[in-house]
Amino acid sequence: MERWFEFMGHHPFLFGILGVLIVLFFIFEGQRNGRKISPQSLGILVKAKNAMLIDLRDAKDFREGHISGSRNIPYSQIASHKDELKAAERPIVFICNLGQVAGSALQQVGHSDSYRLDGGISNWKAQGLPLVKSK
Repeated sequence: MERWFEFMGHHPFLFGILGVLIVLFFIFEGQRNGRKISPQSLGILVKAKNAMLIDLRDAKDFREGHISGSRNIPYSQIASHKDELKAAERPIVFICNLGQVAGSALQQVGHSDSYRLDGGISNWKAQGLPLVKSK
């Protein structure tokens, strides 16, 4: 650990550049994955703007529990629904297990008013919010 501080003391410029690169990485990574929406804000968006909820998980996971009012389009089929989703005149919220797949779908579809559920269904469950089961 002492050597680490010694190295930092001798090369402050390198550590300054490293710090800037780390900050830029997180900024660009956040933009790449699209706008996030919290589970609490999701209900407000649905009520205020009639947002469309697209669940990207496979049909089995969707049947085991999904957010009320969501539509299941597995991520593997998102390309065939791209034009339909891009033309939607209301906000779209993409939902997956952890939020990463939703970010990818958000970019792929390219809808101007779209979001990804922050933390996905896992975060939704962790906050004790209700899920609907299909028959």
